[in-house]
Amino acid sequence: MARTGFVAGNWKMHGNLVQNQELLDAIVLGIPSLQNASCAVCVPYPYLAQAQSVLKGTHVAWGGQDVSQYHQGAYTGEVSAGMLADFGCCYVIVGHSERRTLYGEDNQVVAEKFRSAQEQSLIPILCVGETLAQREANDTEQVIAMQLDAVIGLVGADAIKHSVIAYEPVWAIGTGKTATPQQAQDVHAFVRSRIAAHNSEIAADVQIVYGGSVKANNAPELFAMPDIDGGLIGGASLVAAEFISICFAAQS
Repeated sequence: MARTGFVAGNWKMHGNLVQNQELLDAIVLGIPSLQNASCAVCVPYPYLAQAQSVLKGTHVAWGGQDVSQYHQGAYTGEVSAGMLADFGCCYVIVGHSERRTLYGEDNQVVAEKFRSAQEQSLIPILCVGETLAQREANDTEQVIAMQLDAVIGLVGADAIKHSVIAYEPVWAIGTGKTATPQQAQDVHAFVRSRIAAHNSEIAADVQIVYGGSVKANNAPELFAMPDIDGGLIGGASLVAAEFISICFAAQS
């Protein structure tokens, strides 16, 4: 089965009701349909109801930026996968580098969040990637292998079929730096080969997207790489024209 393109916007901690309305309306108007591609926006928790209201029945899906590994209980401030599902979420980001570095989430916690999301029929967008120090030490593949193996070890390789993998070099997130298309392709190919060691069919079908200062002007060249199926977009997802252009670049 030929893979389709996928683009998700990660709004991070940005937005308010007025700005969101303008952005969502513009995205809906600008993306009446996509050919062999799909797109989503991952919004802050307080705005899930707004996203659901505006996007329901459109070609744009919505999701959360993080999820608890627990289903319920005395976990003040946490949000469960079931709660996200209540708001019609299709996707949720797990293991973003900002969660790993700022909040100390290790590979095991990320794997548990991945499992929790899938148990509520959400599609986890699993983020993997290396820091600049790790790249310069030639540890990129080792780091990413450990991140992937933690998930596969907990839920099994078959679960990867119902997910999206996002390669995000930490050194290129919000820095203006972007891995070259070939650098990104090399890591995407490694990710696919790592999954193929468990199940070649799933490896061939799973969407692997790139994140790291993707813009409208560099998306086409990145997405043209054979193993890059789209993008997880940060800052550019807050600008309607940029995000729309990136989504169209993911069409095949």
